[in-house]
Amino acid sequence: MLTDPRIARMAKVLVEYSLGVQPGWMVTIDSTTEAIPLAQAVYAEVLKAGGHPFVLLDTPDVRTMLMRDGTDEQLLYGNPYKQIMLERSDAVLTILSETNTREASNIDPARQGLLGKGEGSLGTLRMQRIAENRPGCLTLFPTSAYAQDAEMSLAEFEEFVFHACLLDGEEDPAARWKKVSRQQQRIVDWLAGKREVRVEAPGTDLAMSIEGRTFINSDGKRNFPSGEVFTSPVEATVRGHISFTYPASYRGRSVQGMKLMFEDGRVTQFSAEAGEDFLAAMLKLDEGASRLGEFAIGTNEGVTRITRNVLFDEKIAGTMHCALGAAYPNAGGINKSAIHWDIVTDMREGRITVDGSVLYENGVFVI
Repeated sequence: MLTDPRIARMAKVLVEYSLGVQPGWMVTIDSTTEAIPLAQAVYAEVLKAGGHPFVLLDTPDVRTMLMRDGTDEQLLYGNPYKQIMLERSDAVLTILSETNTREASNIDPARQGLLGKGEGSLGTLRMQRIAENRPGCLTLFPTSAYAQDAEMSLAEFEEFVFHACLLDGEEDPAARWKKVSRQQQRIVDWLAGKREVRVEAPGTDLAMSIEGRTFINSDGKRNFPSGEVFTSPVEATVRGHISFTYPASYRGRSVQGMKLMFEDGRVTQFSAEAGEDFLAAMLKLDEGASRLGEFAIGTNEGVTRITRNVLFDEKIAGTMHCALGAAYPNAGGINKSAIHWDIVTDMREGRITVDGSVLYENGVFVI
């Protein structure tokens, strides 16, 4: 596990910078029992900030138990406690802390889809909180499961997380994230008012309109770590094809070698080298699942390798990612879905042009 000083430093930047907790705020810490050390450290920092902290903990395997043993009615029921959390909390911190990321591998994709529908209202509330600029952050506590996925020892993975979160070194982490924010804002400012994006790379030629949409500077407040600029494209304008070079993990399942074809904003053809049955189930989950809700470019140079965890992989400098499903209202997106599935592809042999001008080439911004 992370040593105590690291946990304390991480908790401090989460509370003071990412969430910006103020006196009197109700702050909910949502995680599993595996992340108790970080949850307790965050609890202590919220108390110091004058807030009212509350902890909501699951045991690691309860979600899989529900998918395996629950009736259809139980899968669709939803979680009223998390609904209350999202409605009433001034700030919400979600800490990922799985002990077995492959636990749902043998669950019928249709049952996973039913649970996704049951959780759809929670996704809607999360998007509503973002639209209203209510503080909320997603982070991760290192576990052996994540380390195994990344093909690292737990100690190596801890070092990786610490570095990606800009928590190492002598400089104040919040100051480092503010520097990232300034650098990314220059990209966001350049993109303001632009109309059309085209992405070209091996196996990829994808175009979309961004007219009237806003690019967001993701600087460690909604995700920790972060490092990306993103928007929601004009839904019906996405066209062309894209090949995703990295494994696409979602809800305990992994899809590899995914290829998607878009016409009039909707996936019309798809394939995958592995996990195609799960991909098919997610695409037909609801009306919005086969549309893009996000287009983004990763900027975090501290994420130096693939981990099979999208919190990190989508931030890798030299990559771009798209998300199937729910769009971001604060970016101007209107697509609604029970899923938001980020899928990453390498851009070190590719380019992104905007209104005919090259923004990004071979993994580097050139503006």
